[in-house]
Amino acid sequence: QVQLVESGGGLVQAGGSLRLSCAASGSIFHINAMGWYRQAPGKGRELVAQIFSGGNTNYADSVKGRFTISRDNAKNTVYLHMDSLKPEDTAVYYCNAKVQQYGAIRLEYAYWGQGTQVTVSS
Repeated sequence: QVQLVESGGGLVQAGGSLRLSCAASGSIFHINAMGWYRQAPGKGRELVAQIFSGGNTNYADSVKGRFTISRDNAKNTVYLHMDSLKPEDTAVYYCNAKVQQYGAIRLEYAYWGQGTQVTVSS
């Protein structure tokens, strides 16, 4: 099993910044990708940003130029630095990891964090 523990959410005014962290632990052989998704009230979960083990990144168009995803492979930790926050960024943010585990390294499993609330006031 793999556990993802998130931190860093909170309340911020529009134009402000926040940094989210997510640390993975457990039976991890290799993490292929880590990312952040978000879900606003009444909406579906959407990809915000993703980073692969080789360093390639992928961002939603709505956050390009404002959010930066980074990763510390040694610590199995992913960060999301959010600048120029807007009220429409308000959502629960979920960490996601795509993991190969010891004993089943040919398979990839997806794990989710518990979610952290980000609220941006206007």
